[in-house]
Amino acid sequence: MKKITKEDISQEIFDLYDDYAHNKIERRQFIEKLSVFAVGTITLPSLLSFITPDYVNSITIQPDDPRIDSDYITYESPKGGGKIKGLLSKPAKINKKLPGVIVVHENRGLNPYIEDVGRRTAVDGFISLAPDALTPLGGYPGNDDEGREMQKKRDRYEMLEDFIAAYYYLKNHQDCDGNIGVVGFCFGGWIANLMAVRIPSLKAAVPFYGGQPTAEEAEQIKTPLLLQYAGLDTRVNAGWPAFETILNQNKVENTAHIYPNVNHGFHNNTTPRYDEKAATLAWARTIDFFKENLK
Repeated sequence: MKKITKEDISQEIFDLYDDYAHNKIERRQFIEKLSVFAVGTITLPSLLSFITPDYVNSITIQPDDPRIDSDYITYESPKGGGKIKGLLSKPAKINKKLPGVIVVHENRGLNPYIEDVGRRTAVDGFISLAPDALTPLGGYPGNDDEGREMQKKRDRYEMLEDFIAAYYYLKNHQDCDGNIGVVGFCFGGWIANLMAVRIPSLKAAVPFYGGQPTAEEAEQIKTPLLLQYAGLDTRVNAGWPAFETILNQNKVENTAHIYPNVNHGFHNNTTPRYDEKAATLAWARTIDFFKENLK
């Protein structure tokens, strides 16, 4: 079986995976369409293996990293799912209150990639809380396919309430100074935008390739925004110009970066959509933005 590299994958395959990952096609359709690209020494099993997440070999900050304290907590979300589990990570041996960051997962629950992002945020000097919106259904099931199916069963505005509740949990945490930002990816990017709509005291929001709020919702935003978009992600990018117009009309601080020639999901280092250069730059900008605004 030929070992596949990123260069072997056509943009059509990335677009196909994007449709599958965002519930536009069922798994059976995905497999059928993917099989068209299995030619010669590139087999369907090898394509599937390459395109799906590799969590085992992609963790950058281990759970027992001595620089941080990281463990699961449960908080109350009375307007959302009730009791919600989340991963709380903070720098080890802190002796002062620190700003906080809510880390919001994609459309498949709190998987190992998002937990890793939460720990990275702690290494960078923040207290982070990465909630699992699948908690009312039993929590992230251990694989993304099942996670996506589970998340489809929940109302997205009810899940928004879970992340708003996480904001208030973190704001009142004994080690947090009350200055809170949010970073979210895909579905989590939409949540980050909507938290800016709903929480006037939110200090900073960083949506990665997140769907935009409605025009009526956007009119309510006061929070500074750093928006990270993938150049090849025409589906999400189509909503940016109208959103930008409203933000600028209302003099809301906003900076958008559109990273050329990268796919939706470019920050996620567990799949071949990952682009190291763009992801590294986007994350550095994210941390700088938080350091500037969470004062």
